[in-house]
Amino acid sequence: MNLLLSDDYLLQDYPETITNWIRSGRTTMIRFDYKGDFLASGRADGVVVIWDMETMGVARKLRGHKAVITFLCWSRCGRYLFSTCQGWKGILWDLEDGSRLREIRFEAPVYMGMLHPWNHFQVVVALFAKQPCLVDMTDGVDTKYTLSSAPKRPEGKLTEKEIKADADETTTSAIWTLNGDHILAGTVRGWINIIDASSREVIYSEKVCSGAVTSMRLTSSGRELLINSQDRVIRTFRVPDLSAENLDLDTIQFALEHKFQDVVNKLAWNNVTFSATGEYVAASAYNNHELYVWERNRGSLVCMLKDPKEEQGVIEWHPSKPVVVVCGMETGRIYIWSVVSPQKWSALAPDFAEVEENVEYIEREDEFDIYNQEEIHRRRLDAEDEEVDVMTPDPASKAMYNGDSFRMPVLFDVGKSDSEEEFIEVSTGTMRRRSPGDGQDDDDDGGTVKKATGKGGRRRKV
Repeated sequence: MNLLLSDDYLLQDYPETITNWIRSGRTTMIRFDYKGDFLASGRADGVVVIWDMETMGVARKLRGHKAVITFLCWSRCGRYLFSTCQGWKGILWDLEDGSRLREIRFEAPVYMGMLHPWNHFQVVVALFAKQPCLVDMTDGVDTKYTLSSAPKRPEGKLTEKEIKADADETTTSAIWTLNGDHILAGTVRGWINIIDASSREVIYSEKVCSGAVTSMRLTSSGRELLINSQDRVIRTFRVPDLSAENLDLDTIQFALEHKFQDVVNKLAWNNVTFSATGEYVAASAYNNHELYVWERNRGSLVCMLKDPKEEQGVIEWHPSKPVVVVCGMETGRIYIWSVVSPQKWSALAPDFAEVEENVEYIEREDEFDIYNQEEIHRRRLDAEDEEVDVMTPDPASKAMYNGDSFRMPVLFDVGKSDSEEEFIEVSTGTMRRRSPGDGQDDDDDGGTVKKATGKGGRRRKV
């Protein structure tokens, strides 16, 4: 009924106001799954929280890291999640039961780790001050392949400056292409390297900016690339077709589409993202509480979202809706921006019309006729004899969730499925949510420690 009352086709396709906010600890990283049903958030204490976007409640908590979460990546089926932290470790989670399928130890803190789009047992990782690596976990053994960060330059004699620069080159961001055959790696000096996943060699390089590449995003079609760099300019590029049979490396190039920047204030950008359709680009500004939204086709600024009054960190756009989530860097809250849907009351009746003032209504001759009770009773009996098929899936839903579908199991344990804060037992069978002033901390087992109000200042564990 509520779905019929919404008039979504008349709404704008970018958010305009904060409609909700959620919190569980201090959030540092957020990421939607491919369908947009769940939102994964990484906290500063290393805990990964899975949010159900339908109920805005916590679906699962994953405890395994001891440092700040730096990156999260979902598998395409939605069952597996890969998380990295500053503690030199990456974990592949199975959300069926919340278990750890793999724990990978690296040589340095991890910038990011992205799962293969079609194989969740392969991940490409960018490390701090180290060379990136490709990890293959298919055979049950974590096999690491070191990738090169040095750009592929034209054949010929290199200068000493170029040789020294290539030796010190490191990768700051690495993502898979849509089909997973190639890796796009951004370096600290503004190069984009195309790496063949099978041979693990750099086949093409192009310098796209003057600063370090901090993040990269692809549209759902995989044809447009969004790059955020330290030179305070956001760029969009057309990705070359790397799946062509007769691929000529000499003809590959990243065609620049638009540049987005604040010319007046020269703002730096914390994080960037594409919209669900790729028509818009959204970014959070460094040392500024405003969110910027640009239209990609024209390169013009659409709006500036000015609430809340704190600096925003990672920004994420819903895969199919005009919904933007962003985490506050001061409070650690997750703010949800969306469009307020006006109610469409005409959906309740085909001839219903909304008017601004009262008008005289002329009824039809047979509009309010009273039917015989025997006729009404006969129609009800006929409706009861009708067979309802509850086993065959709806064709519309089957087309939407084709392939390997996964639904996260529902948790009925209140302690593992809490919301904004931990729960406190007030009395037998009565729970309340812990307020920020209670001065309690989480332990590794999920329990809470509460200060006793009696004499002696003892502590007891709930």
